[in-house]
Amino acid sequence: MTDDPLWPRASAWLAGAHAPHPRRRLAVLGVPLHLASISPSRADLAPAAIRGALERFSTWDGETRGDVEVVGADDLGDLALADAKPEDAMGPVAEALGNAGRRDAILLLGGDNSVTRPGVHGLGLPLDRVGLLTLDAHFDLRDTEEGMRNGNPVRALLEDGLPADNVVQIGIQPFANSPAYAEMAREAGITFVLVGDVRRRGIDEVMTESLELLDGRVDAIYLDVDVDVLDRAFAPGTPGSRPGGLTPGELRRAARLGGRHPKVRGADLVEVDPTVDVADVTVLAAAATMLAFAAGLAARA
Repeated sequence: MTDDPLWPRASAWLAGAHAPHPRRRLAVLGVPLHLASISPSRADLAPAAIRGALERFSTWDGETRGDVEVVGADDLGDLALADAKPEDAMGPVAEALGNAGRRDAILLLGGDNSVTRPGVHGLGLPLDRVGLLTLDAHFDLRDTEEGMRNGNPVRALLEDGLPADNVVQIGIQPFANSPAYAEMAREAGITFVLVGDVRRRGIDEVMTESLELLDGRVDAIYLDVDVDVLDRAFAPGTPGSRPGGLTPGELRRAARLGGRHPKVRGADLVEVDPTVDVADVTVLAAAATMLAFAAGLAARA
């Protein structure tokens, strides 16, 4: 690729080419869990693929008229968890986040959605003081009796003690969930927004309302971005995506709003399998979402 000093690459930003006195700080950590995926996946390859895709992006965000270079990015590398069970990730993730030092936010690059449970615990707060906001096509409320999977992180967190009132799920898809899990979510008191309602109301309104709801209840918010919330046309490289999901533009706006909120202290980006991607569509969408989150962080008051 051609090097242009007037077109700084996002890959260089992640490698440390940020402003000398950053306005905010973001830690990035790869958590390549994948062995317990319901659908076989090589999501363990996603952290490297997303980092590589950043070479094709600049650092300037036209939406905010800002530049992510004002965010000091610290790439902590990947944890050696590609051959681990989700249960085995709890300690290493908590230790890595504890050693990350003072950061405005931490972004975990999955791996599959089983990353979310250790990510939430890694904030180091009592669960009743944490809010979980998911951008996901699924409820993730499957049974935990046979262990942790990418289909049950929300169920596991509820069983760990996360209050259902502290959970908001955006982008739930028709024909991608069951009546039993929908009823479980309702009875528990989870707030969820169907993808059709997102389209009618607009992602900005839904995200703003959801963040305000959690802001009044908790000390910190964790944002779980499952790429299967995207329409299948934009995410062929994630097993759970279906036709009718969000567009990459909507997902970027959601990530930007999440990054901008002062209580969003942790986030993850999960369920990308580069081996089944088409023309890097999914990987590029994930990388753009990551940058949008950083742009939101840069715009924090």
